[in-house]
Amino acid sequence: QVQLVESGGGLVQAGGSLRLSCAASGRTFSSNTLGWFRQAPGKEREFVASIKWNSGGTDYADSVKGRFTISRDNAKNTMYLQMNSLKPEDTAVYYCAARDYSLPDRRVNKYTYWGQGTQVTVSS
Repeated sequence: QVQLVESGGGLVQAGGSLRLSCAASGRTFSSNTLGWFRQAPGKEREFVASIKWNSGGTDYADSVKGRFTISRDNAKNTMYLQMNSLKPEDTAVYYCAARDYSLPDRRVNKYTYWGQGTQVTVSS
């Protein structure tokens, strides 16, 4: 059973930075894609970024490109999201997710495993 646990959320002022972590347990990833999604109040969950676990190939939503960086540490079975130049519109619950395919995908329903989420609040 795969378990994903996010950490690192919090309150930050606009222009600040946060680093989210997603620790995975239950299996060692190989041909998987892991991703970050977020959900703001009253809005649908949306794609933020994804990374191929074996190759490290990345994909970003246009809204975060150039500000956020996704990475992973294979030895620690952990994924990260470095968020810089944060804006109030980045406020949301951030979720990490995993799917059992190496092809990246931005669709929520293509990810099988989900963490419980971590709150990120950016004040103006």
